[in-house]
Amino acid sequence: MAVPRKKVTRAKRGNRRSHDKVKSAVYQESADSGELVRPHHIDLKSGMYRGRQVLEPKDDY
Repeated sequence: MAVPRKKVTRAKRGNRRSHDKVKSAVYQESADSGELVRPHHIDLKSGMYRGRQVLEPKDDY
């Protein structure tokens, strides 16, 4: 039966788990519509992505 050789301390366990936390989402203000948009995502209000019209603009957002 597998048994741990030594107890893992709270500090070691915490250091290992420090990268597992959920990061908050980053938003940038769109230059076209002024809405907050995630980086590398289409602005749904104006339909623009990287200066190009990709989708039809939506008025209900």
